[in-house]
Amino acid sequence: MALEVPEKINTMNIIIPMAGRGSRLRPHTLTVPKPLIPVGGKPIVHRLVEDIVAVCGSEIQEIAFVVGHFGEEVERELIAVAEMFGARGSIHYQETPLGTGHAVLCAKNLLKGPVVVAFADTLFNADFKISPDDDGILWVKQIENPSDFGVVKLNPLGEIVDYIEKPKEFVSDLAMIGVYYFKEGEKLLQELEYLVSNNIIKSGEYQLPDALRRLTEKGCLFKPGAVNEWLDCGNKDVTVHTNSRVLDYDFQKNPTPTRKNVTLLNSIIIEPCFIDENILIENSIIGPHVSIGKDSTLMDCRITDSILQNNCTINNMNITNSMIGSHVILRNTPSVLSIGDFSTINE
Repeated sequence: MALEVPEKINTMNIIIPMAGRGSRLRPHTLTVPKPLIPVGGKPIVHRLVEDIVAVCGSEIQEIAFVVGHFGEEVERELIAVAEMFGARGSIHYQETPLGTGHAVLCAKNLLKGPVVVAFADTLFNADFKISPDDDGILWVKQIENPSDFGVVKLNPLGEIVDYIEKPKEFVSDLAMIGVYYFKEGEKLLQELEYLVSNNIIKSGEYQLPDALRRLTEKGCLFKPGAVNEWLDCGNKDVTVHTNSRVLDYDFQKNPTPTRKNVTLLNSIIIEPCFIDENILIENSIIGPHVSIGKDSTLMDCRITDSILQNNCTINNMNITNSMIGSHVILRNTPSVLSIGDFSTINE
């Protein structure tokens, strides 16, 4: 007897709000929007879309990026990310930071049919698949400190019945990670427009959970989609950790990475690492968990658990738990660093 194959969702849209300035990740976000900072050699937003596609298993029709005014070059990069997945990319502006609900509403023309809303400061690993029968899915992670997060409350059937922001008393330990699926985007659009039309705000902002609560009260059944790992990119330390974890996942998939124009002279690479092209490494030990951008030179170094972007020149350094921007020159400096683009430090 043949096994019945679950029906797939044919096509869907993705909305990625990313207009925030990423102030907790400065100085790295002074020249590059946080979602375009690379972890494991790929921009955060690229990996986020990969994670979504793996869970949805469907063709992506359009990806809307809700941004501030980041400039034409950044917008071209975002469109290119969408095109890598065979999707159309579009840019939408959030002129004023009026909350998560308002950010989604900035791309309201995509709120039709199946849609995923994913905030671009988080990555995840999950095994579940979305069914066309699901009204909605909220990606959640069981955590130890629910009072620091927005959480969902479940009924005995495992359906979501309420959404609580930073509860002072325990109601649930399932935190919303910022990724949501809606079977009918039109219904979400209706509730978001209701919030704005009736000026339903909290702390001066229109909040997406308020729209979710209204949908739930009207009979939409939202299920929790449990993730195995929730990876944050909010500040330097957690971004370095996220870089380590995605390198682990990539190495499991491909333990023998192909590298172009990487010259090793009296040096060792301890996997997993991402090493881009046109790299010279001399008298050094690199890894584990190091990402190195293209056109970089490293001499007399020991580097672990760090992210180096493009065009770096590093000499006589022992570096760990660090983020180093592009076009940086470092010699004989301390070992734990957070250095932005176009910096030079000599001691």
